Amino acid sequence: MKDTGCIYILTNPSFPEYVKIGYATNLENRLKQLNRSETIPYAFRAYAIYEVDKALTDKELHKLIDKLNPELRAIDEFDGKPRVKEFYAMTKEAAYELLECIAKISGTTDRLKKVKPEGHEIEDEQIAQEIKETARRGPFNFGECGIPVGAELVYVEDASIKVKVLDDRHIEYQGETTSLSRLAQSLKGFNHPVQGTLWFTYNGEILSDLRDRLGK
Repeated sequence: MKDTGCIYILTNPSFPEYVKIGYATNLENRLKQLNRSETIPYAFRAYAIYEVDKALTDKELHKLIDKLNPELRAIDEFDGKPRVKEFYAMTKEAAYELLECIAKISGTTDRLKKVKPEGHEIEDEQIAQEIKETARRGPFNFGECGIPVGAELVYVEDASIKVKVLDDRHIEYQGETTSLSRLAQSLKGFNHPVQGTLWFTYNGEILSDLRDRLGK
């Protein structure tokens, strides 16, 4: 009996510069196994699969990538020993193109499929990008964006929710001092951090748009 399964391309918003390429007889079970860890902020998700008949096919693909560019594979050292992993410093599109070339050469393009992302996966990627952008640009500063102390900000999803600016970093909501990100996270019911400037407006303009317009 053949060991049928698929070569997968997985992505993770926690480290968007890498893709994971491997083999699984049951992708759903493999994802569950990978996503049990609580040390990674976001879950792995499948970007594409290529159905194959032999379990060793992914190893051959690894060899091919290593031949093309040995610098792409993630290799580190632990306890004096090298650890070679299935992670590659390449875009998901580049990884897909490799599989696409193989599929075309072998006449098996019908076995190659992209996986449509689910709603929460799209949201995770957006949030991860927001956090990365915030880290790059630094915290939002009300004063630098021309928002004075005492100004009123309005929550995007409910205009009845209004907050008052206390200083360059903090706001007041229902008598309590907090931050945009912390309040937005609470209002959205998320367990992960969010970019607060996406969820509040000043004079009708979303704060993130205001910041972009001012180049701050």
